Amino acid sequence: MASLPPLRDVIARHGLAASKALGQNFLLDEQLLDRVAAVPGDLDGEDVLEIGPGPGGLTRALLRAGGNVTAIERDRRCLPALAELSEAFPGQLKVIEGDALAMPLASVMPGPCHIASNLPYNVGTALFVGWLGGQAWPPQWKSLTLMFQREVADRIVATPDGDAYGRLAILSQWRCDARLAMKVHRSAFTPPPKVMSAIVHLTPATMPEGVSAARLESLTAAAFGQRRKMLRQSLKSLPGALAALEAEGIEASRRAETLSVDDFVRIARTMDAG
Repeated sequence: MASLPPLRDVIARHGLAASKALGQNFLLDEQLLDRVAAVPGDLDGEDVLEIGPGPGGLTRALLRAGGNVTAIERDRRCLPALAELSEAFPGQLKVIEGDALAMPLASVMPGPCHIASNLPYNVGTALFVGWLGGQAWPPQWKSLTLMFQREVADRIVATPDGDAYGRLAILSQWRCDARLAMKVHRSAFTPPPKVMSAIVHLTPATMPEGVSAARLESLTAAAFGQRRKMLRQSLKSLPGALAALEAEGIEASRRAETLSVDDFVRIARTMDAG
């Protein structure tokens, strides 16, 4: 590790100006990156997936922590810098060139893994929702340690009755433990983004019985698609939803943001049972 040049030198030598089209903002503070890599816990010998490593700042930290890292990078300008890391950490780093959105997790990682990424802003939420979805549970991932814009991070960990609370909070929390692990100031990035960032950490929890992921997804899409309207209006087109509200003793005059995660789980369970 001591032979590796500073990240700024790597970026300059390989001409890696951050691409706005690819949603790139590079983190260069290696102490901060080591803190991010510590969020999932002990990674020694663990398989780790990283999306969008760029010049390899977080990759270095994950490798120093002992992780066996698979990194997916679509910007081929970054591949020579990542190849240098492969040489510095023999057998620990595998780099795949391509678009992570087009690669199902199971096709990239053969077994359970941690996912840790400074996600590109333009694809981060889509990747995240994909990892949360599906009926199979527990998922293939052991933990998610992800950098988002602060606004998105707040939506993931939000509680009822706040402006940030919505569909993303329900999908994140109904069968996961989700927390805000770190706040990251915009000045830590090169170039600095216009917004603040934060690290969220999620681990799989017990999945409630009798509830399908597809049902919960359709329920929350309807409820929050018209979040300022009463539930009797926003859910009227969803078969069985209003009957489930009545069965669960939830007033149809309420709005979606006033219901807890457990409330949505109970409604979805009653709909599935019907």
